Amino acid sequence: MEFILYLKGNVAHPLTIDPSVWIFDERKILVSDIGRLNGLEDADTLYLKDVSSHWDREITKGAELPSDKAKESGMTKKEYLLQNSFAMPLAPFIKNAEPAERARAVIIQGKDQTETISLDDAARCYLAFSENGKPLKEDGPIHVYFPDSSKPPMKHIIGFEIV
Repeated sequence: MEFILYLKGNVAHPLTIDPSVWIFDERKILVSDIGRLNGLEDADTLYLKDVSSHWDREITKGAELPSDKAKESGMTKKEYLLQNSFAMPLAPFIKNAEPAERARAVIIQGKDQTETISLDDAARCYLAFSENGKPLKEDGPIHVYFPDSSKPPMKHIIGFEIV
């Protein structure tokens, strides 16, 4: 199975995407949080809110070492990464590819199926890349979680095309 994905089409910068390195990315979220977020806020907004609240705490209480989700849960960082399932937002990749003004949709290409969704809906999708700390080898390399949570995740993804 190929673990490299491509985001191409009506974009200024076609992207090569390697989900195997996302475990180190700060934008990752727990797959269990996807339903809670449900596309209401994008990853950039969530990150800005987190940084803003940290800044406010430093101003009012003084500097403190930032707490880590792994430490809050009583696990080491390694245990946290090996025991949880993670996803990345698709929005930053779409933004970095710089879709043309006339681009309106994203074709999600799977091994056995394709799905066409609007560019706005695609920007609210999440890409699951690990389950219990392991890459999705059987039906991966990623699963796409749609903003409409009534739709099951799409598996066996091989690429994205912006049209």
